[in-house]
Amino acid sequence: MDKDDFLKHLGHNIKTLRESKGISQQKLAADCNFEKSNMSRIEAGNTNPTIYTLYKIALAMDVEIHELLK
Repeated sequence: MDKDDFLKHLGHNIKTLRESKGISQQKLAADCNFEKSNMSRIEAGNTNPTIYTLYKIALAMDVEIHELLK
């Protein structure tokens, strides 16, 4: 899997988890202290989030970081 595929897969996992928990993209972004546009780019796989960014997303969704990477 190349970098682009990995980032798209990661973004898809974040979106799927977020939707399964009934959290809007706007709410998740606010809970992470991000702009909604940044959350949109992460979910689209158009940016390479830092491990701290993934930590904040996982914390806001009450999941373990590894669940974002499945």
